[in-house]
Amino acid sequence: MQRNPVVTPERLLAELVPPPRFADVSLASYQPDPAEPSQQVALQRVGAFLASIDRRGSGSAAGRLHRWWQPALQPVDPPGLYLDGGFGVGKTHLLAAAWHAAPGPKLFATFVELTHLVGALGFAAAVEQLSAYRLVCIDEFELDDPGDTVLVSSLLGRLVAAGVSLAATSNTLPDRLGEGRFAAEDFRREIQGLSAHFETVRVDGDDYRHRGLPSAPPPLDDTAVTAAASRLGGASLDHFVDVCRHLQSVHPSRYGSLLDGVETCCLHDVRTVSDQTVALRLVVLADRLYDRDVPVVTSGVPLDRLFAAELLTGGYRKKYARAVSRLIALATEGANAI
Repeated sequence: MQRNPVVTPERLLAELVPPPRFADVSLASYQPDPAEPSQQVALQRVGAFLASIDRRGSGSAAGRLHRWWQPALQPVDPPGLYLDGGFGVGKTHLLAAAWHAAPGPKLFATFVELTHLVGALGFAAAVEQLSAYRLVCIDEFELDDPGDTVLVSSLLGRLVAAGVSLAATSNTLPDRLGEGRFAAEDFRREIQGLSAHFETVRVDGDDYRHRGLPSAPPPLDDTAVTAAASRLGGASLDHFVDVCRHLQSVHPSRYGSLLDGVETCCLHDVRTVSDQTVALRLVVLADRLYDRDVPVVTSGVPLDRLFAAELLTGGYRKKYARAVSRLIALATEGANAI
């Protein structure tokens, strides 16, 4: 892996749409599990949220002027919808479906992509750009450190004041964000301010990615991985250690660009990672692979042993569990392709 893409802010903004895996989803294509009533309730609440976007009006300057001289039209309901639940229950499907159905301009980003966007644009420019949107969708909302907490609290507060509607998914209730990662009590005001922007809807159920599937496909040997890469069109072939080192030199906002043209990701000698910094970079890469539906073919340790046991019990355990769930699904696709 030798790519080091340069991505302009304009491209970053243009690419913040639902990933290819969710390019064609809709509310009609969401199939609630009859055994999980919360899924039907979530579907209905998303529909009601979409209706509320029209009541809120545009986040544009014209929309703000309209609300200035007609204050009685200010909405009283929270400007955001927050879908909370476990892995693989359809939260991202519902969020992407809401984005597709909503009026524009609109943005869809993972939480990590949103913070990276602010880093690339600068806070003032990000506020100016995003205040013109009618809807900002944030997938996998989570607070990893105090800096994120203050940044996102300030950003979303400014967007709400500008009339922007918000929708988010997470595996953590909004008033419990940051717990286990840093001294969240020291930032309780910011966290409570974030929580106030959202109506929280719980989505329960099993991870659809693994219903009826084995845990992790057995890894191949290096020779078989090399042979698979040569047979499959558009396949990359790298040593796992080289990938980990390269990710250190590339800003995470450009990890998606690393995968331009890659149709299968083949890796030699996957190893268990115990360094948290390396592990978190791999989480971002796993998300970009999953977004783009890029199958993986690997040698080394099975992917359910990618992260060391101490990481899977620490403050970022939900991130690692999501990444493992997604990588196993991609590895299953890779095994079927060869």
